Amino acid sequence: MVTRHETYDLSAQNTFGMKVSCRLYVEVTEPEDLLTLDFDALPQPVFVMGGGSNLLFTGDFPGTVLKFAGALPPNDPRGLKALSDFCTSKSPGPGRAPDGAIASLQVPEEILVKVPAGVVFDDFCAWAASEGLWGPENLSLIPGEVGASAVQNIGAYGVEAKDIIDTVHAFDHTTRSFVDIPGADCGYGYRTSLFKTDWKGRYIITSVTFRLSTVPQPKLDYGGVRKAIEKRIEDMGSETYATLGLSEGGAHLWEGRRSQSDRRVSVPIPSIPEESLTPQFIRDTVIGIREQKLPDPKEIGSAGSFFCNPVIDRDHFERIVAIAKAENGPEYEVPHYEVGERVKVPAAWMIDQCGFKGMRLGGAQVYPKQPLVIVNATGKATPEEIVALEQRVIGTIREKYGVELHPEVEHVSSQVTEKQ
Repeated sequence: MVTRHETYDLSAQNTFGMKVSCRLYVEVTEPEDLLTLDFDALPQPVFVMGGGSNLLFTGDFPGTVLKFAGALPPNDPRGLKALSDFCTSKSPGPGRAPDGAIASLQVPEEILVKVPAGVVFDDFCAWAASEGLWGPENLSLIPGEVGASAVQNIGAYGVEAKDIIDTVHAFDHTTRSFVDIPGADCGYGYRTSLFKTDWKGRYIITSVTFRLSTVPQPKLDYGGVRKAIEKRIEDMGSETYATLGLSEGGAHLWEGRRSQSDRRVSVPIPSIPEESLTPQFIRDTVIGIREQKLPDPKEIGSAGSFFCNPVIDRDHFERIVAIAKAENGPEYEVPHYEVGERVKVPAAWMIDQCGFKGMRLGGAQVYPKQPLVIVNATGKATPEEIVALEQRVIGTIREKYGVELHPEVEHVSSQVTEKQ
């Protein structure tokens, strides 16, 4: 089904809550609907939008916003229920879920799962964790839809979407045909892909096939995940959890109420045997971390992490270390991550060091709990205020550290550009 709305209010379609509109809004629910559209006749430019969670509209959009909702509405539980029914089947080999909503292929140590583009990505993460399947658990609670995850190459806590994407299924409106693109051919990099660069505007993603593992593959050594897991275990007390207990060899899975008299749980935990963890336990831990640091876009408008973390050469990093030690003392350590011969420095740390945490400019604010995020603090912030605060942050970081921050959030221009 195709629906059209002229001069459409996009306020509820972008998580930043920008009060903007587009000339034409088109929503399709079936891949075949795309064949009925005359793209050249639509008001230009045409912008394909997912859940609107990683966007900043800089003003009213003069063209067409196209939304592919997928075979089922994004929050319709029938899609995930169908997926669950199929994947728990004991019959190996290819098959289709009821209503053709989601299909998968089972092989000995992995499962290929085909998910419609319009499914909320975190719903997919929740389903995978509930089924004990490994892969997307570290990506839990990232806002947005499945289709957008393949465009943006979303990432968190040491995992990126590219790590689990097998194939991207899309409609090529230049040839008016459906194509299957291997994930390895999508040019994935840090928060980017060919869908954002060379292929921008050409493909409309209809579904994504993910490769999930049936064997444990926990990734704990990024962003404090391991420490958060250890703290959760220490804080369990006598509460009821389906989580980790102790045995002579370390931790093991168990369910139920921990008894104060149970000697198995009365001794310190020396380590976390990774094979004893579950995707659900890691998902719950990641959600806890994110909820402490990041705003809920349903309550405070934002587009998630606003800036990419810069990756710099080692000499440049040492200059930043010298600045930090001069300001904070000779024992101060700059947070960083090794990336081959280069170094990734958290943009949030630099923004915080420059005194931006909590700073407001009109209705825009650097989020007090996580300076990597810019929020619509009043609910009435304008695009101009968001951009002005963004540029102030970028300029200050450039002047102090010689680092050029780049926005992770996609800026959707209010100006008509020539068609490529």
